[in-house]
Amino acid sequence: MAQYSIKDLEHLTGIKAHTIRIWEKRYSILHPKRTTTNIRYYDDEDVRRIINISILNDKGFKISHISGFSETEIQEKVEYLSLDAGEFKTQIESLVLAMINMSESRFNDILSKAIMVQGFEKTFLNIVFPFLQRIGLLWQTGAVNPGQEHFISNLIRQKLIANIDAQNHPVSTHSKRFILFLPEGELHELGILFLAYLIKKRGHELMYLGQFTPLQSVIEADRIWNSDILITSFISAISGVIPKEYAEKMARTFLDKKVIFTGQLSKEVSELKYKNIMTFPENTGIINYLDKLNNV
Repeated sequence: MAQYSIKDLEHLTGIKAHTIRIWEKRYSILHPKRTTTNIRYYDDEDVRRIINISILNDKGFKISHISGFSETEIQEKVEYLSLDAGEFKTQIESLVLAMINMSESRFNDILSKAIMVQGFEKTFLNIVFPFLQRIGLLWQTGAVNPGQEHFISNLIRQKLIANIDAQNHPVSTHSKRFILFLPEGELHELGILFLAYLIKKRGHELMYLGQFTPLQSVIEADRIWNSDILITSFISAISGVIPKEYAEKMARTFLDKKVIFTGQLSKEVSELKYKNIMTFPENTGIINYLDKLNNV
């Protein structure tokens, strides 16, 4: 059984620790335990309860009313709210809860309903990526553990790969050849897997080289496959890759290709003056670019 501090609860829900204490005192919504050294802590059941309460409170339920609901009533109301595919915040909170519970069935249920209504692309843009940003913050504060983060990341990865494989659009005269990869030291591939889905969905050809790819391997693959566009991503500062230096090397190596850099750290590349370099720190930019390719 995990132990959480009141600060962890604040990070998980966005509700200030001071407010949680008031709710405890006035409405007895939580009953913190104490360690042998008399330090207050909360367990998994408390976390599930406070996240559900925060969802209901955010949707206009008064805390005085919520405190009178049974555990079953709270759960039923949250599940009903999560059925609305347009309620992005509620669905993100519900995914956080599925991650904490490590519930694959609940995660799949929430995502499947959203995809049914919005489609795969919009679900990832409106729900999954904001959820991943939230998880990143929770991981940094220690409110979630590595096991929970890996559990949910692998479920998302499975969804992406399944949908990439499902794209079988015919190649047209406007189709381009893309090579996608992550440089050595970079392991966060969910963003670039999503790009692989977008590229195949729009009818282009794709070679996906994956994580931790040496630049020499990219050069050899391109020599065989002769791509039009190469895409890589700079996400983690701890990968050891210096974006500017790496981008310059790629620009000089692939002079006759378009070289695209995505991810937040790609902002560091934007001031380079190579004609074959493009940078898209946000998803909207690369999506607009891909759509323009299809309208040529």
